[in-house]
Amino acid sequence: MIDRPTPTAIDRPSRPATPVAGRHIGPVPVTPVSVIVALAMVGSIVFILYVVLAIDEQQIPLLASGFAVLGASFVAVAVGSLLGMWRAASRARAGRALGLAIAGGVAALAAIGCFTVTALAAMVWTT
Repeated sequence: MIDRPTPTAIDRPSRPATPVAGRHIGPVPVTPVSVIVALAMVGSIVFILYVVLAIDEQQIPLLASGFAVLGASFVAVAVGSLLGMWRAASRARAGRALGLAIAGGVAALAAIGCFTVTALAAMVWTT
């Protein structure tokens, strides 16, 4: 029997990277749902900025509707983070699950804030 040194990480050939199906922006897959949520979020922020900068007598209900759409998009982000966290935790990826839990919690808090502004604007408009 011939003694051979055990191969190190440098000696071992690296595995070729397996291509991931579908379109991606970095690690984030581009799906129709993610595109719709991103468009709703960006569109509602632009709409809110327009309503704030434009002086109009219909400003309060327009702000309420803009914040309602922004809150719904934050809810979608929070639910997506929840599903991703569940998948990451089931695959024993604790770091990814923790990051998704924090991101989902921040998105849920932002959604609560947006819906609060929507409710307050609706109450101000009806009085």
